[in-house]
Amino acid sequence: MTATTQSPTRIEPTAEEPRPRRPRAHPFTTVNPASRLFVLAVMSLFALYFLLPVWWLVVSATKRSGEIFSGNGFWFGEHFALVRNIQTLFEAQGGIYSRWLLNSLLYAVGGGIVSTLLASMCGYALAKFPFPGREAVFGTVLAAVLLPAPVLAIPLYLVFSYTGTINTFWAVFIPSIVSPFGVYLSRIYAASSIPDALVESGRLDGAGELRIFAMCVRLMAPAMVTIFLFQFVAIWTNFLLPSLMLADTSLQPVTVGLVGWRELQGYPISYTTVVTGALVSVVPVVAMFVSLQSFWSKGLVTGAVK
Repeated sequence: MTATTQSPTRIEPTAEEPRPRRPRAHPFTTVNPASRLFVLAVMSLFALYFLLPVWWLVVSATKRSGEIFSGNGFWFGEHFALVRNIQTLFEAQGGIYSRWLLNSLLYAVGGGIVSTLLASMCGYALAKFPFPGREAVFGTVLAAVLLPAPVLAIPLYLVFSYTGTINTFWAVFIPSIVSPFGVYLSRIYAASSIPDALVESGRLDGAGELRIFAMCVRLMAPAMVTIFLFQFVAIWTNFLLPSLMLADTSLQPVTVGLVGWRELQGYPISYTTVVTGALVSVVPVVAMFVSLQSFWSKGLVTGAVK
């Protein structure tokens, strides 16, 4: 009977455990407290600069006609007359203010929807369709983004005057559906959020380009909402183009109508009525931004990162 011998077990050297790495400090936490305080002070001044006119507007809309230019302009008067001022606003000149609000909604909502659709289609095409001169077209779009809108006001007036469409709905609506910034944002967002494999698989399955674009619309929803909001605000607050194109008060938006009231020098329309109209005209814009906040913030972040 033979005895078996076992070789001693070889002990492998243990690898040295990696040392835990220290977490990096956030850049903002390493800033000098004095510098941080200076930045916060500057930001507070900018916020105050933008909020003070809004506060004055809210306070002035609650005053009577004789109180708006007397006493402290940034505090409420003796009588809270907001409800009465709103009633007077919608009764002035046969209720023309309601017509101005409706016109602004038609221009802004209709122009925003059409502009968003056209811009998203153009941006999608620039991102997913390779064709000669694509970068040159995109460069032209970027140049159009940098072009100030007032530069085109007189040429547009001459074009619509030649076609005989001055003082019509289309003289304001057609220029409102063009958004170079929307094309730019759509191109950036489509390139980053729509996989090429999705487009190619749709083509292999026999789907047409419009069908493929319809499938990609869901992926582009944040960018499209952002484009709509920016175009909505731009059309709603536009004054120069409607004032040039429209002489009929029944076609004017609320911006042009309020300036017309302001030029009456307080008679027969009081300054309080004009201020109340300005406050009411801000409500749709604020409501639109608040209701679609989650979409447009995501679209802006994606565009900024790219």
